[in-house]
Amino acid sequence: MIKAKTLDFLKDLAVNNDREWFALNKNRHDDARENVLDFATEVIEGLTKIDKSIPNDLNAKDCVMRIYRDIRFSLNKTPYKNNFGAGFSPDGKKFNGPGYYLHISPKDCFVAGGCWMPEAPQLKLIRQEIDYNASEFKESLKSLHKSNSKAQLDSDHKLKTAPKGYPADHPEIEFLKLKSFTVTIPVKPIELTKPDALKKVLSGFTSIYPFILFLRNAVS
Repeated sequence: MIKAKTLDFLKDLAVNNDREWFALNKNRHDDARENVLDFATEVIEGLTKIDKSIPNDLNAKDCVMRIYRDIRFSLNKTPYKNNFGAGFSPDGKKFNGPGYYLHISPKDCFVAGGCWMPEAPQLKLIRQEIDYNASEFKESLKSLHKSNSKAQLDSDHKLKTAPKGYPADHPEIEFLKLKSFTVTIPVKPIELTKPDALKKVLSGFTSIYPFILFLRNAVS
């Protein structure tokens, strides 16, 4: 489970997001990161039983993302993220296709999965699979929502008009307009500090698995 002091560190970092404060609290960061790595190791062990494509020898260090922000092209110049994130795929956080994600923050935690902003060839294949097999796509979403009523298909990245090759009156046009195919299940931060935190996360990934399978079949 995630320790309360890990969330406390992130809470303090959010209001002291500068290099001087971070240097003075580097030991707190290291302890928090170690906690996240330990939890990610448990997640990997459980996830391999849900999704056989996740290798048993996947290292948590290849899944947990660094807290340092790339500010070169960002208007936000704060040097650190206010969260810990971990990506789980056959290649850890280096997604080359569908994968799972865990977001840890004092304000909002969630589990997620899918293909975030896939490159053009994968995006084309996903849209093509939805066009050919819309019933299976919608069934994966139905199954997800049935498992968790708070689960949702993300729609932040979406075209305003129909993508090339599809008519505006296509029955699945709202799905086809998407540029990302991800689903999210919110988790209360306090839930990750409870003894059943691992069960909560793995339950979310189990719900997401049929959606992952649809996308994996589409891009394979």
